[in-house]
Amino acid sequence: MNHEPTSSPPVLLVDDEPEFLKSASVTLRLGGFKVATCQSGGQALELLDRQKVGAILLDIMMPGGQGTQLLPDIVKAHPECPVIMLTAVNNVETAVSCMRSGAFDYLVKPVERERLITSVRRAMEYVEVRNENARLKGYLLDDRLRRPELFERFVTRDGKMAAIFQYVEAIAQTAMPVLITGETGVGKELFARIVHDASGRAGEFVTVNIAGLDDAMMSDTLFGHEKGAFTGAAAQRGGLVAKAAEGTLFLDEIGDISRESQVKLLRLLEDRTYYAGGSDSLRTSTARVIVATNQDLERLREEGAFRNDLYFRLQGHQISIPPLRERPGDIPLLADFFMEQAAAELGRAVSSLSEEAYSLLSGYSFPGNVRELKNLVFDAASMEKGTTIGASFFEGRLAKPFPAARAGAAETPRVSPADLSRMQVLPTLKDAETMLVAEALRRASNNQTIAAQLLGMTRSALNKRLIRRRP
Repeated sequence: MNHEPTSSPPVLLVDDEPEFLKSASVTLRLGGFKVATCQSGGQALELLDRQKVGAILLDIMMPGGQGTQLLPDIVKAHPECPVIMLTAVNNVETAVSCMRSGAFDYLVKPVERERLITSVRRAMEYVEVRNENARLKGYLLDDRLRRPELFERFVTRDGKMAAIFQYVEAIAQTAMPVLITGETGVGKELFARIVHDASGRAGEFVTVNIAGLDDAMMSDTLFGHEKGAFTGAAAQRGGLVAKAAEGTLFLDEIGDISRESQVKLLRLLEDRTYYAGGSDSLRTSTARVIVATNQDLERLREEGAFRNDLYFRLQGHQISIPPLRERPGDIPLLADFFMEQAAAELGRAVSSLSEEAYSLLSGYSFPGNVRELKNLVFDAASMEKGTTIGASFFEGRLAKPFPAARAGAAETPRVSPADLSRMQVLPTLKDAETMLVAEALRRASNNQTIAAQLLGMTRSALNKRLIRRRP
């Protein structure tokens, strides 16, 4: 009996043929798996009692007891471990019997390399998904965070963000890829780092921005090259995939990846293998892959710019970060947080924002999200000399147009001709103006500056209309 000294669960090979054990072990190790071997059912049961394994390859015919007799005992004692049956005889009745007894798969010797690796990988992924479902169920039943300290970098009181935090904790320890979506400035890289920190992985968190990289540059950046692979390759260069071993590889702006590079990334995700430039040796990756984009991958897929198989491979885990305009309650919290940061960096007393400034910022759509708010507050802290910063400082710096997305609205609704056609009696222009002004003031909490922005007019023009309405 032989097994590798490792903390990760190996694949257990149980077969009485030493040559098969040797060849299958080499194949699986090249496929990125750790391997333990036994030559009898008794040895296998002893090993299973003291060591966790990820999957079992069990030969049907062995001296001292057939695998078909051992299968029910393993399924009963270790139901969490998938069993793949091996046989030299292609017999349908035996295959059906094994599957009914709880086998995960059934392979006929000699087994092709790809068939063997694919079957074992499917078995391991099955266990991973099952364990993940159990974790998700536990998190749904208990809304407390196990490690709240990981999320202290986020300043929020929004319920949607709290739900995302729970989901991150639930998926962090799996090896499946993660897709993070959201607009520019919402904190996608920060979420990726937290997934890495929560995973407990021993390796580094390595970041690559895909935008602007053609296929050759991306291949060399990720996979490296051998000496002499191309003109100017004077020395061997290890890629970032190797640097992220046992850690996390974060690919930002994945929507910009070229079609040629998509094929290589798909192989990395499916087989966890790659080739360095100028090398014929297949290498194995132990990095967990996280990708992020602010683009609509579904639309890119429909247009043919993004491969179907890669798209669905990335759908295993998805984190969709809401834009700042959909959580307006976080804006005052973040403004105060960034003001304290700015004061500390500038070495001055902390300034405060006026109530009018809070109202103005809370009604703004923030197309640049948290990053835009941070830049605004830091700019205010460095420019303003007083202890209180008013709304006037921000008014000229907010991007136009000024769509106020209050109460969680994603965008300002517009009245269409169809809406007007449904009205039996049209309001007069005077009545329509009165209603619009009243609604704008309600949404702006009676702040005339914000209400004027909502209506697309100056504050003085709004003030004239309000004066005219007074009795």
